[in-house]
Amino acid sequence: MSAEIKVPAVGESISSGIISLWHRQDGDYVRAGDLLFTLDTDKVSTEVAAQAAGVVRIKSPADTEVKIGEVVGLIEEAPEPAAALVALVPAAAPVVSPAAPPAPAPATPVELEPQERRVTRKKLSPLRKKISTQLVAAQRNAAILTTFNECDMAAVMKLRADVQETFQAKHGIKLGFMSFFIKAVVDALKSEPQINSRLDGDELVQNHFYDIGVAVGTERGLIVPVIRDADRKTFAELENDLAYYAKRAREGAITIEDLQGGVFTISNGGVYGSLLSTPILNPPQSGILGMHKIQERPVAVEGRVVIRPMMYLALSYDHRVVDGREAVTFLVRVKEAVENPLRLFLGSQK
Repeated sequence: MSAEIKVPAVGESISSGIISLWHRQDGDYVRAGDLLFTLDTDKVSTEVAAQAAGVVRIKSPADTEVKIGEVVGLIEEAPEPAAALVALVPAAAPVVSPAAPPAPAPATPVELEPQERRVTRKKLSPLRKKISTQLVAAQRNAAILTTFNECDMAAVMKLRADVQETFQAKHGIKLGFMSFFIKAVVDALKSEPQINSRLDGDELVQNHFYDIGVAVGTERGLIVPVIRDADRKTFAELENDLAYYAKRAREGAITIEDLQGGVFTISNGGVYGSLLSTPILNPPQSGILGMHKIQERPVAVEGRVVIRPMMYLALSYDHRVVDGREAVTFLVRVKEAVENPLRLFLGSQK
């Protein structure tokens, strides 16, 4: 008997996708639960596992566009093959007489490679197409403006160092920087609620909840899973959510529901070494905060030049919804919260 390998449903609005990669070759033996292929859609990438054990027979190769429910292969029932034992015997090294070393090979003329070997062409994945379309649409449909500031990270770094051992022993997870910025953003959104709103046609929709998107870079593109009710969560709960979504992103297990409903986005280009950038809005949101690399720089403190760990912050916002005063005040509020992190930390403990 044979079991069909079908393209699974990955969301109500998704009708097709592209098989970006087969993790098994035709004729390979798999067990139930083994990874078979990766399906890329315009919203998420999903890894599909075998539902039965047997030999894989592939019908739709990689880079093929397939419909939800389509049969893309079979798993033929077969006994599991015995593992082959291969003895690896090191080959004897050739003996070269020092008295008669080999003469150098004569130089050969360099041949130019054919043009087709100098470049590689492949279709954009549905996710990359969606990212491209959405970024262009954000630039075209919103009046994006960016305001900048910088924050001194010394206090939050010291607080993390002071509580890290106790925090990790109690909660089983490390205390990072992102949870402080999520809390700071929530605090600033409460202070400047206009940024926690969006345009819907000729209406302004005011959000009264704080679901914060955190941009995560993957091999397949940037995705933004959403931390739900960030205002109600402790630092430990935020860190567990961040770790959970990072793991799901690496495994290609992010769902449509994980990406929907955010009111504001945080993007940390500093993990890649970015010193400063202008982040692009994540529609239909009206604001996005860009974090950057922590870098020691000379700054003036009480009339003296000192070396401090500084981070540039960038807030991009939709000027149709948010005025400059509100944007600047919001970013200053984030800066002040991060520079005085004890209030945020103690206020979230249960």
